[in-house]
Amino acid sequence: MEVDNNWEDTPELNITPLVDIMLVLLAILMVTAPVIVYKEEIQLPQGSKTAKTQEDSKIEIRVDVNRNIYIKSDVLQFDGFADFFVVFSNGYDKNTQVYIRADKNLKYDDVIYILKIAKQSGFSRVSLVTDG
Repeated sequence: MEVDNNWEDTPELNITPLVDIMLVLLAILMVTAPVIVYKEEIQLPQGSKTAKTQEDSKIEIRVDVNRNIYIKSDVLQFDGFADFFVVFSNGYDKNTQVYIRADKNLKYDDVIYILKIAKQSGFSRVSLVTDG
């Protein structure tokens, strides 16, 4: 009886499908990992029930088309705004909200100048108000 020796003693291992499956699983893991939200039970302490926002806790700067600047009841010329605002802002907390209302026909440079002075005075919450 003759034995057919066409068979090899060690089978050939094809790992391509295994690598493909592992890459797909890795991609799924990378996509879903940032979405997982861990919920911790945290009990926060009770705070004060007083209102945080008051009418005096904001500063409103209004600029008309003639470059006149209005802050509360003060009327300023554009050139003297920087010095006045630095002195004016010393009485306020630097977390106070600052609103800038400027006429739409002003030059962009003028509005940015007002914004820059407010930021340089130490205020971090400066907003431009629009009609919309």
